[in-house]
Amino acid sequence: MHKIKNYSFLCVFVTLWLNYYKIARWTGLARSKNIMLADIRGQIERITYFNEENNYTIARLKVYGNRNLLTIVGNLAGVNPGEILELSGSWENHPKYGSQFKIERYKSIMPASVYGIQKYLGSGLIEGIGPVMARRLVNAFGKETLNIIEQDLERLKEVSGIGKKRVSMIKKAWDDQKEIREVMVFLQGHGVSSGYATKIFKEYGNESVSVVKENPYRLATDIFGIGFITADKIAEKMGIAKNSLIRAEAGILYVLNQLADEGHVYFPLEPLIEKCETILEVEREVIDHALENIAGRKSIVLESTGESPKQKAVYLAKFHFSEASSANRLQILAKVSKNRTIDTNKAVKWVQEQLEIKLTEKQITAIKTAIEKKVMVITGGPGTGKTTIINSIIKVYQRTGLKVLLAAPTGRAAKRMNEACGYEAKTIHRLLEYSIHKAGFIKNERNPLEADVIIVDEASMIGAILIHHLLKAIPKTATLILVGDINQLPSVEAGNVLRDIIHSNIFPVAELTDIFRQAKESLIIVNAHKINQGEFPSLKNFSPSQRQDFYFIEQEDPEQALKLIMYMISERIPKTFGLNTFDDVQVLTPMHRGVIGSENLNSELQNELNPPTPSLTQITRGGRTFREGDKVMQIKNNYDYEVFNGDIGRIKNIDQETREVIIRFDDRLVTYAYADLNEIILAYAVSIHKSQGSEYPAVIIPVMTQHYILLQRNLIYTAITRGKKLVVLIGTKKALAIALKNDKAQMRYTRLKERLMQALPDSTE
Repeated sequence: MHKIKNYSFLCVFVTLWLNYYKIARWTGLARSKNIMLADIRGQIERITYFNEENNYTIARLKVYGNRNLLTIVGNLAGVNPGEILELSGSWENHPKYGSQFKIERYKSIMPASVYGIQKYLGSGLIEGIGPVMARRLVNAFGKETLNIIEQDLERLKEVSGIGKKRVSMIKKAWDDQKEIREVMVFLQGHGVSSGYATKIFKEYGNESVSVVKENPYRLATDIFGIGFITADKIAEKMGIAKNSLIRAEAGILYVLNQLADEGHVYFPLEPLIEKCETILEVEREVIDHALENIAGRKSIVLESTGESPKQKAVYLAKFHFSEASSANRLQILAKVSKNRTIDTNKAVKWVQEQLEIKLTEKQITAIKTAIEKKVMVITGGPGTGKTTIINSIIKVYQRTGLKVLLAAPTGRAAKRMNEACGYEAKTIHRLLEYSIHKAGFIKNERNPLEADVIIVDEASMIGAILIHHLLKAIPKTATLILVGDINQLPSVEAGNVLRDIIHSNIFPVAELTDIFRQAKESLIIVNAHKINQGEFPSLKNFSPSQRQDFYFIEQEDPEQALKLIMYMISERIPKTFGLNTFDDVQVLTPMHRGVIGSENLNSELQNELNPPTPSLTQITRGGRTFREGDKVMQIKNNYDYEVFNGDIGRIKNIDQETREVIIRFDDRLVTYAYADLNEIILAYAVSIHKSQGSEYPAVIIPVMTQHYILLQRNLIYTAITRGKKLVVLIGTKKALAIALKNDKAQMRYTRLKERLMQALPDSTE
């Protein structure tokens, strides 16, 4: 009986195996004795997921002869729908998603069918040809379309909508594609996607292959989007050993850049070596040798910080130069005498009459100091009268005929400064007049700003590099007044400039602590100060009968918190407070990941507030879907477009033919090429760090224990102070308590304070 059962089971198994093998052969999947190893060829229909951190892609592939689309997974960064791929890899069975083809390597080839050509041309690879134009071309020329583009381009004019200008655009784009074909073949053979290959060719031109062969690690510093990890994989495929000096040198620079992203201007030598040993998995001897080499090339600077030879600070060269220069210029600025003296008592009396106000003693002292001293800081929380002091200082200096310039680190902060003071305010970048052609700021030590007084608001946001460029452009006879809240989060850029200047005790600081009567009526301001002192805020229930400006809604479950956020932003706040969902309400979250992290919140809010409709054009780039009407944020300074990290706009138009996206930033329209959309993210929800310098009519802040790693007092304080009319916290009292107890701001390695203290300016003694 057992033999019969075993025999029956064997028959079933063999039958199933043979059927699977037949299917595999029919779809072209069985190419070796190991049935799970395979080569397939097909056309990318769509990309369903893309992770920018590791280039992990999930896509759907059309295999000829197979009715169903196949799911492929792996590294496919830069590949577009419509491309024909030959892939090598293996099949695996995902417990949730079923059969998937795991990619080991691939190459992109030209399509041969009419459908393939249309999909290929319509994918956006060739500038000037979008989906509609691609359809017209293949309708006119069929399988000969690519040959006509290659050999008889003028015939394209036979197609409706193609004129001389469009032909010229297509010719240039096609020639560029031809030129990079050799580069593409080489780079893809070493694991580089077509998207990055194009960027590499744009950077290095015909030297691309030789540059990558000589040092693939240059890609990590020269090409936006390619980090050390990607470059390291390319180097490995090229046979560069793990313990090679070239890898260690690039790895050290990578680690220092990562630390700079965490806010450090330098890092201590011994901890840096330990980090490099762990991350790069190489011996200390190799790290030591590599440090000597890159220090010799002046890519880094090693500076003694103590008596022991091991007590050294390791800087990336640009940070060392910027920090040392900033300290020197601040000292010189404070020493040089003013051009004109002003009677401070008369000035204070006059400005109170002009503004019809009664200044406090602290405000009077601050204004007098701003008149007498060359460099000073005004710091204080919301409602403490910083704007009143700025207005008073402007009035006094303008009364005496002196020129005052106002600036802030971000566009939103500059706009807010303009609205509060009634005077023009610019971003620091615009104030210094960045030039694309000169690849730098026009205003500098050789061409300084024409000003007697420069007032900079939101100074806590200024990092080491930006303060260096600003100080270079300030005339030695001018007065510099920095205004900011020292208790907010420090700059996104490396450095802790405002805190270092204050703690150096070299320059006068006006610290405002008194909350004015009108401000005391706002729970936002009262609670912000409570939180800053480590006290629990006044928490009241959301009462429809009595409106207030600060609410706490307790909710432990992240999924329920998500639903609450959706309800609040789409219905409750607009109806109760009459605020516009898109322009007035902003979700601020501590983290990027998780159910109520910025990534998931943006996806959910996009579908809720701007769902797909036939009338809305949308585009998917790198796994991100953008629609006309979407709220977006710039995440990288782009001097070509004059938009900067943190700027928020709305997508006005997506043109699939010209492959351009028009985004409105305040009162300005900016046209983006598709290739630059990796600098844009959805902004229905943004990280609290990214909200610095901005102010919104209403903010919703999830505060959950899942965020415990990032929960800090200054994080919650910064988030709350972004709200102007309404703040809504959704989360748990436990999470809020964790944040209040954690008042230790993350340590940042900087030496600006020490440098300032090395020489005391005579004028401040």
